[in-house]
Amino acid sequence: MSAVLAPLINSAAPDTLPARTVAVAAGDGIGPEITSAVLRVLAAADPALSFHHVTVGLKAYAAGEASGIGQDVLDAVARHGAILKGPITTPQGGGYKSVNVTLRKVLGLYANVRPSISYHPFITALQPGMDVVVIRENEEDTYAGIEHRQSDEVYQCLKLVSRPGCERICRYAFEYARAHGRRKVTCMTKSNIMKLTDGLFQRVFEETARDYPELVAEHMIIDIGTARMASRPAEFDVVVTLNLYGDILSDVAAEVSGSIGLAGSANIGRECAMFEAVHGSAPDIAGRDIANPSGMLQAAVMMLQHLGRERPAALIRNAWLRTLEEGILTADAYRPGPGRRQVGTQEFADAVIERLGQVPRRLAPVAEGQAVPEVRLQPPGSATPRSSKRLVGVDVFLDWDEAGRDPGVLGRRLEALAGPDFTLAVVTNRGVKVYPGGNARTLCTDHWRCRFQAQEAAGPTTIAALLLRLAEAGLDAVKTENLYEFDGQAGYSQAQGA
Repeated sequence: MSAVLAPLINSAAPDTLPARTVAVAAGDGIGPEITSAVLRVLAAADPALSFHHVTVGLKAYAAGEASGIGQDVLDAVARHGAILKGPITTPQGGGYKSVNVTLRKVLGLYANVRPSISYHPFITALQPGMDVVVIRENEEDTYAGIEHRQSDEVYQCLKLVSRPGCERICRYAFEYARAHGRRKVTCMTKSNIMKLTDGLFQRVFEETARDYPELVAEHMIIDIGTARMASRPAEFDVVVTLNLYGDILSDVAAEVSGSIGLAGSANIGRECAMFEAVHGSAPDIAGRDIANPSGMLQAAVMMLQHLGRERPAALIRNAWLRTLEEGILTADAYRPGPGRRQVGTQEFADAVIERLGQVPRRLAPVAEGQAVPEVRLQPPGSATPRSSKRLVGVDVFLDWDEAGRDPGVLGRRLEALAGPDFTLAVVTNRGVKVYPGGNARTLCTDHWRCRFQAQEAAGPTTIAALLLRLAEAGLDAVKTENLYEFDGQAGYSQAQGA
């Protein structure tokens, strides 16, 4: 079994587990019914475990919590150290924030761990024998949620990647592989296109790999890596990647291993952790007693392991495997066949409870006393030497929709306004050079990046004076980005076609 880390292993004997409370949020859609089913299994396997119920999601939004969570939830998680959470529905539009993203970021849950395991032949799988763990950076990237509308036609989303964030997750992935006897760690990025952000992640991965010579370390571009995850998952063991890529990749892995409805997820931080199913809230089937509680149940097993409660974790895992082997399945996983039986959400939970103490006959069982290897958690970030930083120019983004959007007209106006402190280096549209030169076939929107190179050492006052000249000329500057060199190396990307 691909178990999740346990930062603190409880050394108590299996039969003398201390009383423990965890926070529980039922969530939305099918959340309440699968949570009810899972809590019944937990209560049967671990009577010393109790639950502190909190409200997140739609009810919290309705109560005026824009993030979908209240301070009481954060306090409960901090107090108990763990939360088991049902799926959440985030209302569309209106500036609502994702509960999952907020909890991960506010609580510092920087590592998302998603094992994808095939249960062939009992669960139909596109890739029988699959056993891959995707470890995803959980706090940064485009999931920082920093977006702006800048003109009638153009919106932007900022992708934030930090060295401390890269260092923590890459180190975590290697520590996880070492602790769990894995042989290889694969890093996936799009560093051939995003050379600064994804390039940083790749560099940190390669730096970290030097400390783990016994493990194979490889880098792969995310598009071919995702394709191979679907077609040749045996090539992978542990995969570490950035936030957005990891979200997509882990869903692909879960689906080809059998069903995304069977996958659990752990979100790990230094002081607390959150456990949840990978799937969403599925409001279309809510209240019909047909949802599969397996994903949340596997998350609950991860939670027990994380808390050092190995015996009840093994009891539940083995009973669940035995239930699958005996063909007792909810509608999403059921296929007609001899001895198979389709059941509802609660009846499936009953079947698992009835099999507590039994072990699977063909699928690999978990030993009841088997401790989860401890993965060393890293501090928030290492201290790195400060670079020599020099301001060399500024990118000014304009909302401009005049003169038939002729780049030549705009470029000539900007050249006249650049001096005395700057020269206009290039104008781009959607990242493509359109002035000087450019190509008439390039589609131009009303959003223009205008790069001004400093004649001498630039500063805040010279940039402010430039912006004032642009404003007085009737040009709408919607955003600026200062251009810096770090130790003599450009800290900004070149324009396509420049």
